[in-house]
Amino acid sequence: MDSAGWLPLDRSHTWHPYTQVAAAPAPVPILCAEGAYLHTADGRAILDAISSWWVTLHGHRHPRLIGALVEEAKRFDHVIFAGFAHEPAARLAAELVRRAPAGLSRVFFSDDGSTAVETALKMALQYFSNRGEPERRLFIGLEGGYHGDTFGAMAAGGSSPFNTPFRPLFFPALRAPSPRNPAECAAGIERLLDEDGRRAAAVILEPILQGAGGMVVFPPPVLRAARAACDRAGALLIADEVLTGFGRTGKLFACEHGPIAPDILCLSKALTGGVMPLGATLATEEIFAAFLSPDRARAFLHGHSYTANPLGCAVALENLAVLDDERGIERARKLETLYRDRLDRLRGRRAVRETRAIGMVAALEIEPETGGGYLDTLGPRLQAEFLARDILLRPLGNVVYVLPPLCITDAEVHRVFDAIEEVLDAL
Repeated sequence: MDSAGWLPLDRSHTWHPYTQVAAAPAPVPILCAEGAYLHTADGRAILDAISSWWVTLHGHRHPRLIGALVEEAKRFDHVIFAGFAHEPAARLAAELVRRAPAGLSRVFFSDDGSTAVETALKMALQYFSNRGEPERRLFIGLEGGYHGDTFGAMAAGGSSPFNTPFRPLFFPALRAPSPRNPAECAAGIERLLDEDGRRAAAVILEPILQGAGGMVVFPPPVLRAARAACDRAGALLIADEVLTGFGRTGKLFACEHGPIAPDILCLSKALTGGVMPLGATLATEEIFAAFLSPDRARAFLHGHSYTANPLGCAVALENLAVLDDERGIERARKLETLYRDRLDRLRGRRAVRETRAIGMVAALEIEPETGGGYLDTLGPRLQAEFLARDILLRPLGNVVYVLPPLCITDAEVHRVFDAIEEVLDAL
């Protein structure tokens, strides 16, 4: 295969995400992907140590997931989900409910993580409106939180370079302190709900692990404090597990670390193992019941063209079966042990501020060049160094993180950490 015929078209017509095209290197042309590797047009095999933005759970083109896609395509391409039903969605919804934290009984399908969060926010707002409490329209998030790039998701998240140009259009939201200080974070959630609980629709947070905010790991008491404070205030708790779901933290859902049960749960990314785009928002029966009425205006008048796409649903079902059969959660816990051993060797180095590990995720925070955060100039420099070693790591500014597919071998993990040590030595 040759990229010469199509790469000029990419340069002339595509607009790549999270990329300052005026300054970034040319994109790497990829011809195929398999297992933990991306294969380039010039014959390189790049180790995908971030699961292609956290979506590829078992490895690229897992044969069972591709098989499920091909088989389902013999029956379906897409079917409207308003007024119609199909088996893949029904079975997937039932399977998600069976595995999810207690009390979540209904599944609303969408397209990706951001739309799953938008669904949750609108669901929470209309839930209270339908109950005769329209004053409950305040959302509370956490500093450093990230919930997607659509407007509601941005408004609910923390301040970041991702959303600076759009802030004038955000709805009002309050934020508790970052969970980097767990006690302050828990106290902040409690204080905000004590002060504004009558106006609060929901608290939204990423359980245990804040992703784009720097791979910040925080302890279970924060979850328990948030759950208790929401209960006292009569507000809903939304758990954004778009990143953390499906074993990424060493448990199927990060809420299990609490353990807590949210009122609404947002899922995507690893839901289909990276094969198809799909989002899901789970809610309690109480929330669902608030939309039932002879009045059509009280229905949840929300949806997406590709809601409950049969192909995505079929792949997601097989993805869950593979997670069981290949003992994916057990593998995630073994990866954490391996990470901690390697991070111990990095801790205390002059350039390393902090190290963190949970489940499939390892992170190290490095002394920044230009103030830290996503736009720190260290990030692109580090990425280029890793790519020169045929490893895909895409630092969040001065935070280097490792989040590979489950098929990665121990030897490949050591290769990644060897490269990290080598690059740090060269800083």
